[in-house]
Amino acid sequence: MSAQYPVARPRRLRRSPALRRMVSGTRLHPADLILPLFVKEGIAEPQPVASMPGVFQHTRDSLRKAAHEAAEAGVGGLILFGIPALKDARGSAADDPEGILQQALRDVNAEAGDSIVVMADTCLDEFTDHGHCGILTPSGDVDNDATLERYASIAVAQAEAGSQMVAPSGMMDGQVGAIRTALDAAGHGGVPILAYSVKYASAFFGPFREAAECAPQFGDRSTHQQDPAGPLAEALREVRLDLAEGADAVMVKPALAYLDVITRVREEVDVPVAAYQVSGEYAMIEAAAANGWVDRERMIMESLVAIKRAGADLILTYWATEVARGL
Repeated sequence: MSAQYPVARPRRLRRSPALRRMVSGTRLHPADLILPLFVKEGIAEPQPVASMPGVFQHTRDSLRKAAHEAAEAGVGGLILFGIPALKDARGSAADDPEGILQQALRDVNAEAGDSIVVMADTCLDEFTDHGHCGILTPSGDVDNDATLERYASIAVAQAEAGSQMVAPSGMMDGQVGAIRTALDAAGHGGVPILAYSVKYASAFFGPFREAAECAPQFGDRSTHQQDPAGPLAEALREVRLDLAEGADAVMVKPALAYLDVITRVREEVDVPVAAYQVSGEYAMIEAAAANGWVDRERMIMESLVAIKRAGADLILTYWATEVARGL
């Protein structure tokens, strides 16, 4: 039984910055952070993303610079999203060996691949002219199994371009197994899979769709992404299925609105758990700070500490380089 007031005074351990730092139960490290980066084909200068101040659609040259800066700051990883000049219904540019994402993977590996984990988003929405995450049926539905074939081909193309990890984000049933089989058959058995296992049909994704130019031209993604009001058991089932198919790490996306889910997934699994602090989370803090309503730096750190405390081993965040420098 612990002592009670007035003998017990918890404030004693909060009296100074040094004391608070010493007893801190949640610690961020630069290697915990993964920086999402966008690269766009056919632009001469980096293009700012209006809804995400400080985030850019990069040229290949500016992408190399951003990768170098992240590696120099000690950031653990980069995840690349490619925006091609030409899109079609099957996302042909996604697995083109000379497509923008594959070129970017080679560029970034040459620039910083020895000091940072270079990975790729393995999906179709940035590459299709309809903006959906897979192949469509004549009625406009996403064809799950036809899409798996495309994901498998994309993952192999990414691995051959030097992706050190692939990250399937489309929420198709069986996507991890299809990718694992394809990677192994192509001689890339050592490439791990970071599975977007728990990804919600979230309003927090809005600014990302501007950055990646992947807004659906009709409908939405609620037939394959999870319902925000869905049961926790559904999230855990998705995680178990991905692990059974060969996932090496799992992800919850978004982060702040789903801290409870991060905690339960962390309790459930014995692999690394990632959480994606998504575009809407970033944009809200930046907008509030720009209006003078919040202390920007404190809010950034508080949000990341909350995600870490909930159980995330890895955090995808657009502030990765900035925060890593501060740490």
